[in-house]
Amino acid sequence: MNDKMVKALNEQINNELYASYLYLSMSAWFETQNWPGFAKWMKVQSQEEYEHAMKIYDFLIDRGQTVVLAAIAAPKAEWKKPIDAFKDAMAHEKKVTGNFQDLTDLAIKLKDHATQIFLSWFVTEQVEEEKNADEVIQALVKIGDSTGALFMLDRQLGKRED
Repeated sequence: MNDKMVKALNEQINNELYASYLYLSMSAWFETQNWPGFAKWMKVQSQEEYEHAMKIYDFLIDRGQTVVLAAIAAPKAEWKKPIDAFKDAMAHEKKVTGNFQDLTDLAIKLKDHATQIFLSWFVTEQVEEEKNADEVIQALVKIGDSTGALFMLDRQLGKRED
């Protein structure tokens, strides 16, 4: 594999681990605000991001490359309202989508077909990630300041499976 591709994939492992950390921070904040359903949704999301990091980790190992782990930046820890956390989640997912598009562009440029094919799963996954965050944001917009509806959405999101 080209050194540039290996370096970029190692950076993406860090990005995915940061995403996991960010969602875990959001989950912790929701727990302190007594929103267990929102907290569970974010915790499941955190686990998914960790799994994404491990997919890239395994891909590099399978290709005989060295995985280089870097420090994970501290994520934000507080939000004013649930919708603010989900808007931050959506902004982060859009950033990650851009990261995977850039990685795919690099793989194409380097004619690294195996990596390009590998990355296609992530490109498709990002469509789902953005959709999931947007659905919650749209529900929160409709709810507005209705506490009862917020409790109902919290209960619904708490049913999210791993």
